[in-house]
Order: sequence, then structure tokens, then C-alpha cells
Amino acid sequence: MEEQHTVQNLQAPPHASLTQEELEGLDDQALLELYKQTGDQELKWVLVLRFTGLVRRIAAQASGLYSNFAQLDDIVHEGVLVLSSAIDKFDLSKNVKFETYVSKRLRGMIVDLARRQDWLPRQVRQKATRLTRAMDELSVQLGRAPESREVAEYLGLSREQYDALLSETAVSSLVSFEAVLDNYNGAQEKLLLSEEQANPTEEAFQDQELHTVLEAGIASLRKNEQMVLSLYYERELNMKEIAQVLGVSAARVSQIHSRALQRLRSCMKQYIES
Repeated sequence: MEEQHTVQNLQAPPHASLTQEELEGLDDQALLELYKQTGDQELKWVLVLRFTGLVRRIAAQASGLYSNFAQLDDIVHEGVLVLSSAIDKFDLSKNVKFETYVSKRLRGMIVDLARRQDWLPRQVRQKATRLTRAMDELSVQLGRAPESREVAEYLGLSREQYDALLSETAVSSLVSFEAVLDNYNGAQEKLLLSEEQANPTEEAFQDQELHTVLEAGIASLRKNEQMVLSLYYERELNMKEIAQVLGVSAARVSQIHSRALQRLRSCMKQYIES
């Protein structure tokens, strides 16, 4: 296997002095470091090209949820702009992989697109609000995230009607869950900024606290809900691919995904308000 160069052993000169072979030999981290050192826009373009496949993969994965409001090419175009900005904003001193960092920003961009376009029909939005309110009220009454059966009974729906409601409001569930996370992160940022100096130890503690809450929430989910979240967010499969793995319909996967996010949202909301 051909050894990849690093910035340390290459002692790289500006991009203009690198051969094409040397450039291709740089791994992503080394290329990022070299771009940060030189500010060479040609290097940035090479990085954009390297990660465009990631943009397309995440856009295609999300298209199963968002196909009603945007064409795949439009999402990819927005994603490349986010990628370009992320390259400049990425902090090499943080112990985070660039792919992890940019993936989070890309998913946030897709959710923001859904929010901005406000494309949900009024009737669907009303149903989503009704479902969210029911989940919140039951969470307070029960002291935990409610089961599907309990939510269906609370709303006076049959299980089939409840599953249909989950499918119809799937995107709204995702946006709502992201909004809770945004509120949590925003509150923590304000708390940290209120100090005379941001405390990295405190910031790390808050991140760990969030992960602990989410892990506990995920652990409380059913096995099929955990599986869908794992295949969607970790393996980055789309709804149709997950349906093939689980041997169910894509609509059923969407229902499971929506239900899992609603329950996680309840867990997060309880924690934030406690």
C-alpha cells in the first residue's frame, strides 16, 4: 500500500510547487492543514471535489424525507456551498474529524431548507402540532416518553390511524427534534459566553451531558427504532435501503423513524425543562 504523505513529513511548499502525484498523495487531514497554512484556493477546490461525494450521499439519503419540497440537485448545490464554508470554518485544533463536522452541518442545512420554505400544507402542520402537543402532555403526565399505544389512545386514534399520522408528519418530526437540539445548544452557548472566558472543560462537560441524555433516550427506544436510527444516521442509508434491510415498506420505515424522533424529542424536552 502506497504511503500517504502528511504535512509533517512532506514539509509541503505552496500548491503551485506540488506535483499532481504529490497532491493526490496527501490525505484529507494533510490537505486541510496545507490549505489552512497557505490559503491556496486551488487546494480548497481540491477539498471541495473530494467531499462532493459526501454531499451527494447525504442529499440522496435525505431526499426520501424531503422530496416534496426540493429537487436533489438543489439540495446538492446548497450542500456544496455549505461544504465550502465548512472548509474555512473548520478548526483543526478540535479533536473532530472533518467528515463528522461537515456531515452535521449538511444535515442542519437540509433541515433549515425545510424550515425556510415552509412547504408543509396547513392541514399537515396542524396535525404535526397536535401530535407534538400530545407527546409533550403525556411526557409530563407519565414522567417518561410515551409509548405509541398511549399516544394513539390519547388522540382517540386507532393504531392504523396513528401510523398514518406518523407518516404524514415525518418531516415535521425531524424539524421539531432539530429545533429542540438547537434550543439546547443555544442555551448552553449563552451560558458559556456569559462567563468572562469560555471554559473548555465546561464546554466538554456540556457536550458529554448532551450525549448522555441522547444515549439514555436511544436506549429507551424499541429495537426496531434503534435499528432505523442506526442505519439512517450511522450507516447513512436512505429510507428505501433501510426498508430492504428490514424487509418492510419504505412508508413503514418512515413511521418508525418519525416515532423514534418524537420520543427522543420528548426525552430532550424533559431534560431541558427539568
